[in-house]
Amino acid sequence: MGQHRSPVLVTGGTGTLGRLVVPRLLEAGCELRLLSRQHRDDGTGDLTTGVEYVTGDLTTGDGIEAAVTGTPVIVHLAGTAKGDDVKARNLIAAAATAEVRHLVYISVVGADRIPVVSAVDRAMFGYFRAKAGAERAIAGSGLPWTTLRATQFYDAFAILGQQAAKMPVIPVFSGVRFQPVDTGEVADRLAELTLGAPSGLVPDLAGPRVYPMAELFRGYLAARGQHRIMLSVRAPGQAARAVRAGANLALDRAVGLRTWEDFLADRVGQKR
Repeated sequence: MGQHRSPVLVTGGTGTLGRLVVPRLLEAGCELRLLSRQHRDDGTGDLTTGVEYVTGDLTTGDGIEAAVTGTPVIVHLAGTAKGDDVKARNLIAAAATAEVRHLVYISVVGADRIPVVSAVDRAMFGYFRAKAGAERAIAGSGLPWTTLRATQFYDAFAILGQQAAKMPVIPVFSGVRFQPVDTGEVADRLAELTLGAPSGLVPDLAGPRVYPMAELFRGYLAARGQHRIMLSVRAPGQAARAVRAGANLALDRAVGLRTWEDFLADRVGQKR
């Protein structure tokens, strides 16, 4: 792996995934520029050395052109439940005027297979539609690019479990399964891709096991020494039908090593 002498721009560098990608790139010898909507001058501990913070808003496009100037490589990790397609288009518009040689993007398994057409679909699975839109924008941008699709992170299910544990009865979607993956393993792969050549759409990255939704919650509760009643509900819509059929899974790409049980033992069980 070679070193990037010009700064690598990272969007979403302080998020769940970004906080793991950033130190990996620093360790590889990269200088980094982190895009944030708010100016930072207090640093974030070990992430301060070798990191320049710049202010910009991907949703509005404000400050993005200045942020991408002089950054031949962009790692686009900024993502929310909606609006990823808008953010990607604004980033691309700014990058088109700069000498960007590689745009790396994190997407989600199933973005190309889960139809989000109705209001019900958008309410529950709009994230997949936004990710698919961002993928198309990047692929058609004319920029050299790499996109990695990963399944949901264990961290996300831990947050859902924490919220669900506050309820006496937890609703779970019947027939819905997930193949979550360790965020650190996704960060490892993204760092590797960032330091390599543009590769287009690369093979998916998924966790080693598939879990029914109820099993994920039961595992979380057990790690905390808790128990709740599960109420099975059937999610409506075409997107939910596709998820029940496994469109959000990557069974042939179960390459992750760390399991949900490993994650819970390290992150939840020790907090009991």
